[in-house]
Amino acid sequence: MSHQSLPAATSRPVDYADDEIDLRELFAVLWTGKYWIAGLTSIAAILSVVYALSLPNIYRSEALLAPSSMAGGGIGGLAKQYGGLASLAGISLPGGGEMDKTALALAVIKSRRFISDFIQRHDILVPLMAADGWDQSTGELSIDADIYDTGSATWVRAVRPPQPVQPSGQEAHEVFDALLSITEDKKSGFVSLSIAHYSPMVAQQWVTWLVEDTNNTLRAQDVAEAENSIAYLETQVDATSLTDLQSRFFEMIQSQTETIMLAKVREEYAFKTVDPAVIPEQKDKPKRALICLLGTLLGGMLSVLWVLIRHYALNRDRTR
Repeated sequence: MSHQSLPAATSRPVDYADDEIDLRELFAVLWTGKYWIAGLTSIAAILSVVYALSLPNIYRSEALLAPSSMAGGGIGGLAKQYGGLASLAGISLPGGGEMDKTALALAVIKSRRFISDFIQRHDILVPLMAADGWDQSTGELSIDADIYDTGSATWVRAVRPPQPVQPSGQEAHEVFDALLSITEDKKSGFVSLSIAHYSPMVAQQWVTWLVEDTNNTLRAQDVAEAENSIAYLETQVDATSLTDLQSRFFEMIQSQTETIMLAKVREEYAFKTVDPAVIPEQKDKPKRALICLLGTLLGGMLSVLWVLIRHYALNRDRTR
């Protein structure tokens, strides 16, 4: 049996030195391109400073709120006693397992309907959609003339159909929602509500209005619901001849009457203000020092990268 000898494989030592980076060469390349690095970094620093200074100040006003109790002890006991009967009648008794009032109030604040009504009620569409700054010396808002003409009080912004020239309620809601911030502490139940705007006075005023309108809206809803419940219960009293059932209906009518009374007496119905909104003295943003630092660092890194790429690209072309 013959064995055919295979040719011996020629082994070539791998030169790992070709794949290693010579730090001395690297530093030499950077030192050679030091003027490029310094120049590009300086340009980046100047541009970041110009950009930071061009940004208008944004002020944030904040209010700390606590949920107000919606039910008293006696009413809560009545709800437990007649909760089943009230549910069959389609009536909500205070403390009877209804939706958490805090969650409901927060949902109302963020809703499109509430914000649209809020903007129309207080006539804030122009400072919301057309403001581009605030004059600290006069306290007046700066209005973008390309969006709104203050002389003729007309909207003049350039838009594409079917978007209207005057901002719609949906568009205004999106902008307002971006300015609004709501944070709820699940442990303590406290709610922080804040508004960011060019004007510190506008930010404080809008937060105050939001709290007031939320309380008024929730109060009006509960009063209307209680009044409808009373009207329904009165018809049920007339429709039944059972004395015991009539007595229960009368007690539920009393409960709804107490709800109306408490709603009208309590000014801070849904939220109680723990710390009211104040006119901020310090801006919230932009962080100009941070913008300049990050811009300078980014310019420096890009300039170093450019010098290295330029050097090795030129050397590669020469060796070809």
